[in-house]
Amino acid sequence: MSEQSRAENTREERADALPEYAERVLEAAENIPPGRVMTYGDVAEWLEEGGPRQVGRVMALYGGAVPWWRVVRADGALLPGHELRALDHYRAEGTPLKEAGRSAEGHLPRLDMRRARWDGGADVRGHT
Repeated sequence: MSEQSRAENTREERADALPEYAERVLEAAENIPPGRVMTYGDVAEWLEEGGPRQVGRVMALYGGAVPWWRVVRADGALLPGHELRALDHYRAEGTPLKEAGRSAEGHLPRLDMRRARWDGGADVRGHT
């Protein structure tokens, strides 16, 4: 079996294994350009289906195979339990951050949502 055939079979198996809504959420996450983010609510609004909690649930269950760090909380706080991994991705991609104040728990930065937020418009590969 060729490498291409294996890749096609893997995509087909993934498509068969996931609910349609989950596929759409994951595709939206893949469309977010490096260095930009969308909130859970932004993704739901872009898909015109579900809400922030549904998107969050999909990302929690299936998001490991996509750039999960680009789907974020609206307040810009880093995903609890994954802060350092996400921070590595943000720094590598040049995602705008706000440095943490001295009183911030753990002294971790937050996302600069005003500058990092992507509206799904420019550079989109395909709106579902």
